[in-house]
Amino acid sequence: MMKKILVASGIVLAIIALVVFNKMTSRKLNENSFTEVKSGVFDITVINSGELIAEKSIDIKGPEIQTGSMGGQGGRGNDMHAMDLKIQDIVPEGTIVNEGDYIAQLDRTSYSNLLKDELEKLKTYQERVDIKILDTAVVLSSQRDAIKNQRYVVEEASLTLEQDKYEPPAVQRKAEKNLDKAKRALDQKIKGYSLSVAQSSADLRSQKMRLNREIKLIAGLQEFLQKFTITAPAPGMIIYKKDRNGTKRKAGSTINAFDRVIATLPDLTTMLSKVYVNEIEISKITPGQKVSVNVDAFPKKTYIGTVYTIANIGEVLPNTDSKMFEVQIRLEGSDTDLRPSMTTGNKILIRTYNNVTYIPSESVHAGSDGIPFVYGKNNTKNIVVLGEANDKNVIVEKGLEAGDMIYLIQPAEPEKFKVVGEKLTSEAGVPKQ
Repeated sequence: MMKKILVASGIVLAIIALVVFNKMTSRKLNENSFTEVKSGVFDITVINSGELIAEKSIDIKGPEIQTGSMGGQGGRGNDMHAMDLKIQDIVPEGTIVNEGDYIAQLDRTSYSNLLKDELEKLKTYQERVDIKILDTAVVLSSQRDAIKNQRYVVEEASLTLEQDKYEPPAVQRKAEKNLDKAKRALDQKIKGYSLSVAQSSADLRSQKMRLNREIKLIAGLQEFLQKFTITAPAPGMIIYKKDRNGTKRKAGSTINAFDRVIATLPDLTTMLSKVYVNEIEISKITPGQKVSVNVDAFPKKTYIGTVYTIANIGEVLPNTDSKMFEVQIRLEGSDTDLRPSMTTGNKILIRTYNNVTYIPSESVHAGSDGIPFVYGKNNTKNIVVLGEANDKNVIVEKGLEAGDMIYLIQPAEPEKFKVVGEKLTSEAGVPKQ
């Protein structure tokens, strides 16, 4: 019998507790269903996420071949200047380095093979020059001997003419002709020698010019290859370079002659928050506007910034349909905790209204006619004239007073609520943007 009494008492207590809980829950839900119409300062803002970048940074670049600096033929220097370079190895992003510390190593394979080919060409050009020098020496030596011998012929013809001065005129004329013939032959050999010297000099000069160009090319290649080991130009923290598509350059990436940046050394004393604003809202933003900046890594900190630059031309970003404009926000002061690429939340202050009445945007409803209204706690359906809105609230120009209580969500049986403010119908409209 006692056991049954205890069970019955337990059931009664449970029912009482459940009733009390339901009443408390109902009261709490009921309280959460209402909000008070407030008045005071109202900010119009544009909110976008972004990322931190350094305002100033030093670019760490791969080596550059100046156009024509390596000589060569057929514009070979231009071809090498345009070749892509692959990053073979690079220190981890975020590494703190001192000036001269190792940063990265570029792949030498292509240019090492090119150097081997050019060294073979150099050997060939050197052999050609040596052969040309020997050939020239042999040819000119032979011609000099021929001139020397012809001088002997002229001398002998002159002696013969001297000896024949007492001979008959016919013999003397023959001797004169032989001397004249010998002299002409001598002149021809001298002129031929001069032409050979000039031709040989021109050919040899051409061969040496080709050789010197090749020597200069090889010297340039050797100097160029020495620059494939990249070192820090200054102390700082390594940040990988991002391509236009947002991909970071790392081991295995390539760089080209038009964008040789491998990584950067940012100046962390002055930071910018880079955000992208859509084409609808960009007209609201002007340089100098104040910005409240939050950094995801430090949720308890809030930074003050100023709109610094606004892009003149929009761009289509991945996963977006509308044009987006880059806006850079300069943070005031400095914080050694901030690092490039940290995610930011940016609230750009467009304008501020003082002493206005406003309500949560979620409390506003509209019928098929588009006329906005709110549900009052006193069972009224208040038509309202709305002003501008921000991300959470909207200004009420007419229809409510500060301190009024309204429903946050549509109440049960809304058809029983009495319409108030019908005279505002002609002024009411959708919230201003």
